[in-house]
Formats: sequence, structure tokens, C-alpha cells
Amino acid sequence: MKIYLKITTSCLFSTFFIGSCLAQQKNIIEIIKEENNKRINILINKQPFTSFIYPDSLEKPVLYPIYAANGELITRGFPISPRPNEPVDHPHHIGLWLNYESVNGLDFWNNSSAIAPEKKAGYGWIKTTGILKTSSGAKGSLMYSANWQDINKNVLLQETTSFYFSAYNNLRIIDRITTLKAAIDVSLPDVKDGLLGLRVAHELELPSKEARAFTDIHGNITTIQAAADTIVSGNYITSRRITGDAAWGTRAEWCMLYGKKAQDSISIVIIDHPQNIGYPTYWHARGYGLFSANPLGQKIFSNGKTNLNYGLKKGESVTLRYRVVINSAKQSLTTNAIELLAEEFGKGYK
Repeated sequence: MKIYLKITTSCLFSTFFIGSCLAQQKNIIEIIKEENNKRINILINKQPFTSFIYPDSLEKPVLYPIYAANGELITRGFPISPRPNEPVDHPHHIGLWLNYESVNGLDFWNNSSAIAPEKKAGYGWIKTTGILKTSSGAKGSLMYSANWQDINKNVLLQETTSFYFSAYNNLRIIDRITTLKAAIDVSLPDVKDGLLGLRVAHELELPSKEARAFTDIHGNITTIQAAADTIVSGNYITSRRITGDAAWGTRAEWCMLYGKKAQDSISIVIIDHPQNIGYPTYWHARGYGLFSANPLGQKIFSNGKTNLNYGLKKGESVTLRYRVVINSAKQSLTTNAIELLAEEFGKGYK
């Protein structure tokens, strides 16, 4: 089977060879702060890759937008910078984020500017409290701290997150390592909306001929219309070889979304880490463009066969580790290549 990573075949026999071969690629990653704008830009060889944005107007910090190596946007533009013909549902789906639908009864996942002021008390905010460290070079990094808080700024969880950015020819990698420490006793009951989320560009959605309706924890119904154009081309495949819409609600070590955008095939892979809670995670991977890993929402995904009501006592913490791989090439990433990237990730970030 061919490997479309534009690296030599000898590099693919072990993660050691992958590391040594990829290290020869002279990609320079720059982390550039715009603290007055509450924005940090990540450039690869002077070209935009993504930005970490945390303005007061957003209910959570996110990576937005995100580009593939060929310059194509892989994230939806709405609601920050809408693009023609893309859907405008779920305004809380912005770039790449991490939060949860129920933390001591507060909904962090669905919070957005669309929530009526009189209902805001039922929602939670993640407010960035500091940029702790950044570094540029062959590998870029960004560390920040944040508070998960209620409308009165009472803190439930203290977050410390490190991003590690790397690039090899047509491959882009984001490793996210997040530690959540309980400021008070915290309950995260079993719900479907969480935990790591990505909202992708319209072209990478899965084709659908029918409108679909989805209900959140508050009973709010969002209807997703069938795509009226022909540019939608996405598909899912998991490490367990489940494909298409059937990937939703299944467990797997990794999941790939792939489709056509411009002249290239875009592959987006989210990889779970063996030390994460609930490994291998359940995939909250929707055809309309929400690509999410949620290890905590087991009841709905398993049709009641398993249940996980997670919690942390004051002072306790949990660490979550995820790798996001973005590849642009004439063909999508092969499963062999993904397995090597997953193996490498699994051996790191203990």
C-alpha cells in the first residue's frame, strides 16, 4: 500500500525512523503574539497555519481558522467570518475547541452569542487567564491557563493547556495536552456534547439528501438542511474500519474525515491517547461537519449499555491528550500512515 506522506518508505518502519526523517524537513514554525488583540498567530514558513484566539466576545478560546499545507481552510468560517453557501447552524461550533455540555449543571458546550440574556445563567465560560509560554523553531509550542467559570465568575475548573505544532511537507500536526484541576467538587455527568470539537469547512461535510434535526441538553432543536450544492464530499473512517455516518457513536483509537477541497484531498485525523479517560473514545462525528471526540458521553453512544458519570473532587485533576493531523495531497492518508502517527503520539506526552 502506498503512503502519501511524501517521505521515504524506509522512514515508515518505525516511529524512530519517522522522527529522524521528518526532522530533516526544514519547516520553521513561528509563534507571534498579538496580545492587545488577544490573538496568537502560528505560522509555518511564514504562511498562516492557525491562530489561538481568546477575545472577551467569545465564550471559550479556540484555534481558528486552521489551514492545510496547500493553503485551503479546513474550518468553517461562520460565525466569525462567514463564507458563501456554508451552513449557519450551531454558532458555538468555532474552529477547534475543548469543553463540555454539563459541568455542575452548566452548559459550556452550547454557550454562544445566540443564547438569550435571560438564559445565560445556565451556561459556562472558559476565560483565558494567561499566556504562560511560547516557543518557535522546528516545533512550535503555546501554553496558556484558563478558568471554567459561571456567569458570576465563580471558578469550577482551572485549565492548563499546551499546544505543540509541527509540520512535515504536506502534513500539519496539532498536539493538545489539557489538564483540568477542580477548584471545587465538580460533576461531569454522561452527556453527548463534548469534549474535543472541530467544525470543518462545508466541502468536508458528508453528503445528505435529507434535513436532520438535533436536540441539545436544554431541549433546543437545531435543524440541519440538506446540502443544496455538489461540493460536499466528506467521509469518515475509524481505526475499527467503520465508515460514513455509521462512525457516529462508535469507539475507536482514531477517526479520519477526508474529502475533496480545491484540487487536493484533505485528510483530518483526530487521534486519542491510550492514557486518556474512556480510551478508546466514542466519536461524536456528525455528517454536517461537527467532528468531535467524547469519552464521557457513553450512555447515548452505546444505547445505554455503558454509562460514565465522571467527577473530580476539589484539588483533583485529569489530563486529556489529543492529536489532530491535517494532510493535503492528491490522495487521502492511508491507514498505515495514521497508525504510525498514532503509535508515535501514544508513546509521547505521558
